Amino acid sequence: MSEEGSSERGVDGEGTAPGHRSSSSTKLLDAIAQDIARDGFAVRTGKEMRAIMRTRGLEAWPDFASTWDDLGIDKYMADGGRYRRRRFGTFKVTGSVVVRKNHQPHYQSRDYNILNGGIERWFMPVKEAVTDNAFAQGLVSYCAALFDMTSSMKSSVSPWHVEMHQFRIEATPDETGAPTPEGVHRDGVDWVCVMLIRRSNVASGVTQIFDRSGRPLGEFTLIDPLDAVLIDDHRVLHGVTPIAPLSSERKACRDVLVLTYRREHETASESR
Repeated sequence: MSEEGSSERGVDGEGTAPGHRSSSSTKLLDAIAQDIARDGFAVRTGKEMRAIMRTRGLEAWPDFASTWDDLGIDKYMADGGRYRRRRFGTFKVTGSVVVRKNHQPHYQSRDYNILNGGIERWFMPVKEAVTDNAFAQGLVSYCAALFDMTSSMKSSVSPWHVEMHQFRIEATPDETGAPTPEGVHRDGVDWVCVMLIRRSNVASGVTQIFDRSGRPLGEFTLIDPLDAVLIDDHRVLHGVTPIAPLSSERKACRDVLVLTYRREHETASESR
């Protein structure tokens, strides 16, 4: 991914011209779009996501996943917890072109994050080894294509503002870990992709989906690497139950990637 202000480099996982996808790729994309249109979210297993990512940098997955071992402690936890590590990066995505923006703070209003919202939070930046990774590039551009498809034609002319969050939630016998410490919530964006990187010695961590009135729509547990859920943030709320260690002899660890997508022309007024 190119840096903002430098020459842009196209990202196309299949090596085809933008707008031209293989038949199998189109079917997979259409199936996810149909699930989202019907339910407001789509769940895909790691096996299904590996099939999707096979021509989009899957061979770079091990290097991508290994970067979760170098995250910084989240020092902004209003609950006083020290159970969350993370890195953060932002991008501009237009079609298959992904450009990394200059490092900036993460901001959410308290309307969307009652615990930690209302302030600028400066996290350690995502490393170049992540943004240059072929799997990361392929996933960011694939989600952009999916969300272009599921968004209105009128809004699809605007670039995406994409935020990348690398999260590690840890838990010990003395401290549970909260993947969503703000509770069931919306992120205040258009679309969200959550992908499991790994989980080790983890009990619980159940993802729950609700409609805007609070009615449960489904729950599931991301267990295997690449298990993913894609969410229409306007239609549904989501949350994850706290984690604890299965065995008290070692720490529990849940690593996830979160990508949020928002039309860039809508971002400036909300980002401060």
